[in-house]
Amino acid sequence: MTTTENTPTLTGERADILEALTQQRYFLRHTTQGLTDAQAAARTTVSELCLGGLIKHVALVERAWVDFILEGTSAMEADQNSSTEHALGFRMLPGETLAGLLAEYEEVARRTDEVLATLPDLDVSHALPEAPWFEPGARRSARRVFLGILAETAQHAGHSDILREAIDGQKSMG
Repeated sequence: MTTTENTPTLTGERADILEALTQQRYFLRHTTQGLTDAQAAARTTVSELCLGGLIKHVALVERAWVDFILEGTSAMEADQNSSTEHALGFRMLPGETLAGLLAEYEEVARRTDEVLATLPDLDVSHALPEAPWFEPGARRSARRVFLGILAETAQHAGHSDILREAIDGQKSMG
């Protein structure tokens, strides 16, 4: 990594991760271009998913995993409200706007990019909390977390493309 005027220029795997993540974020955000709040909140398939909810969910997940990189296992521990909060994370709630969700996602992305650029070692790892979806005793390195964020974003960018096409026929990539 080199630095020019206090702005890190990434090279190697960090640059590759950032480039891929930036591209997938673009695809995800692009699916909401020109929509009203009502359109962004609309369920266009039989699933519970809506475009605004996907933006919200990806931001929540990305924030949680970056917290895990910085704080360790305690950042991922669930409580009684976790499953309800998770379910609500896929929906636009009354009072939420697409512009507000996109602004929040932009802030989360900025923080993630900063951590990716400045974390001293991508091999730093933490134990995962006990949960049915994690193998007992499993750990995650920062590298694997960043790759997981990339995969999550790409998966939901694909979902969002389907949801947008059902609204007005617009396609993100074709």
